[in-house]
Amino acid sequence: MKLLRHRDIPADKYTNAFLGFGPENTHCVIELTYNYGVEKYNLGTAFGYFGIAVEDLKAAVDTVKAKGGQVVSEGNLPGQTKPSAVVEDPDGYKFALIESGPVPDPFALIMLNVLDLDRAITFYEKAFGMRLVSSDSFPEEKVSIAYLGYGSDEKTTLLGLTSNHGVTEYERGNAYAQIAVGTDDVYKTAAILKEFDGKVTREPGPLPGINTKITAVLDPEGWKTVFVDNADFLEELP
Repeated sequence: MKLLRHRDIPADKYTNAFLGFGPENTHCVIELTYNYGVEKYNLGTAFGYFGIAVEDLKAAVDTVKAKGGQVVSEGNLPGQTKPSAVVEDPDGYKFALIESGPVPDPFALIMLNVLDLDRAITFYEKAFGMRLVSSDSFPEEKVSIAYLGYGSDEKTTLLGLTSNHGVTEYERGNAYAQIAVGTDDVYKTAAILKEFDGKVTREPGPLPGINTKITAVLDPEGWKTVFVDNADFLEELP
């Protein structure tokens, strides 16, 4: 990934760094937040992993090892037919390296654990306007997995939802923050989210100091998503 931009907000005691495989207006990116004075986070058990498409899995794994990264496992992930490996960054976040052909954006997937897969699928279809790309159950591996997104196929960044059979509770932790999604009208989006039982935790409006309009919502499982005004967001970019 490349460092795309860096933002320091001393008044609110945090610093952001945005990294990705291409420009923010065309690619999915990771936003890293450093909160002044915080020395430890709890990752919990609810967050799954970030999925990264790589053309040469062995070379990618070797690079991670050479850079001092930790390789957690090598072999196919549950429900994943393509060769893959799981690695951890220095803070313990998991990344799944998934062997694939060339794709427009190697940032392929954000995987979250959910307790009620059918309820989650329905929410993201109706409230977010996402399309269900695929859904399947794997009894031998004791998981059911669904993939949703805004594109027509798996060559776009997808939201993955994993239901681990028999699990009745996850520890949310405080290290993973949110997903951000662009919208042309945060006010209309907030109304739709409420219509389909989304819990709006921040009413639509501009952010102090930045003036970018946003709204925030919790899905039925408690996962947070921030919707960001597309025109305002483009003005933030360098």
